[in-house]
Amino acid sequence: MELMNKLLKGDKGIWSIYFFLCAISILEVFSAASTLTYKSGNHWAPISSHIIILLVGVVVVWAVHLIPYKWFKTFPVFLLPISLGLMLFISAMGYFTGNRINGAARWSEFMGISFQPSEFAKMAVVILVAYFLSFNREENNASPNAFKWIMCLCMPAIALIGLENLSTAMLLFLVVYLMMLIGKIKRKQQFWLTGSLLSIGFLGLLLIFATPNDTQLPLLHRLPTWKNRIVKFADTEKVAPAEFDIDNDAQEAHAHIAIAKSHIVGSMPGNSIQRDFLSQAFSDFIFAIIIEEMGLFGGLIVVCLYLWLLVRAGRIAKKCDKYFPAFLVMGIALLLVSQAMLNMMVAVGLFPITGQPLPLISKGGTSTLVNCIYIGMLLSISRYTIYLTELKKKEKEEQEELLREQAEMGSEYDLSSDISMITNESEESTNEKEFKGPYESDY
Repeated sequence: MELMNKLLKGDKGIWSIYFFLCAISILEVFSAASTLTYKSGNHWAPISSHIIILLVGVVVVWAVHLIPYKWFKTFPVFLLPISLGLMLFISAMGYFTGNRINGAARWSEFMGISFQPSEFAKMAVVILVAYFLSFNREENNASPNAFKWIMCLCMPAIALIGLENLSTAMLLFLVVYLMMLIGKIKRKQQFWLTGSLLSIGFLGLLLIFATPNDTQLPLLHRLPTWKNRIVKFADTEKVAPAEFDIDNDAQEAHAHIAIAKSHIVGSMPGNSIQRDFLSQAFSDFIFAIIIEEMGLFGGLIVVCLYLWLLVRAGRIAKKCDKYFPAFLVMGIALLLVSQAMLNMMVAVGLFPITGQPLPLISKGGTSTLVNCIYIGMLLSISRYTIYLTELKKKEKEEQEELLREQAEMGSEYDLSSDISMITNESEESTNEKEFKGPYESDY
């Protein structure tokens, strides 16, 4: 136990959530990857590759959680321009070569390894927003320039992501919007941002429904897909079972069947039937398989794990004495939890079908490793807050010890000046930029 405490530093609640989600991921991906098993002809190949990625992810979490949080500010310097450049290149190549997956060009390849540049762009945007909101604050409110910098640097990145992946762009914009509200941008800017959001959404819907289904324009080729999904979702007409087109709506139909046939407990892991009909059972629709096999109780456990992650992040942010780590930890938590909730809403039919994996549970490469980096960043910040707590506790004990010694000596002189000095030193030590002690070089 002592060895584990030395290796796994930071918030134990975050570590517990992470390992629980990984355990659920191994169990459910092994069950849900039947289509991959059929294609590969190897029963163990899909889960073996997934376990390897998770093991690499554990190493990534451990390595990142040892990095002092102040170094996270440097990540966007190289992440943002590289990821934006790759997204532009991929989108252009997808248009000229027609090489798209499900109508979208999102993947890049380096040394035989495929990855999504948008995942790194998301990370850069969240870090930048946290930095701008923490810079030059005025009376606990964000600087007026923070809003301008976020609009100039982050919004173009979100728009570029939206060209090939609208749901990811919407989620990222929602997280940025919530971070700005938490960061207390000026009320006038809040109204302007909310009004702009509603206007852009309305104009976007008009553009989607006005675009012909056979358009091949570079910036509009995804609009017909979005229109079909919105129309299907909004259609309330009841269709008789005999007339239902299960071939064109296979994902939605089999996900709903998986959930409908479940009960409180479910059919138990490994006994899913709909996994053989859902092409993305191990990714976008893995929550439907979780409910089918683990029942409503298992689905509720998964929901509670993500909500617990948000609560733990809120507690960590509350303990921070600086704005940047507090905003960053909330931004990361909001990004992970909002993506998880969107995935679950799609699976149960509360949102149009979109390709959002369930963080840390769905089978994936880039997304899994990037989510592991997020967990490592949360743990790094929690290490900092634990250090602050220990520092304050130590100073309080020293203060009490000094008072106790003075009382035992029976001193008659006034102790108020000593107490005031100790209190002021305590406040300064927890508010200055550099701290004394074993983490001085880190923080």
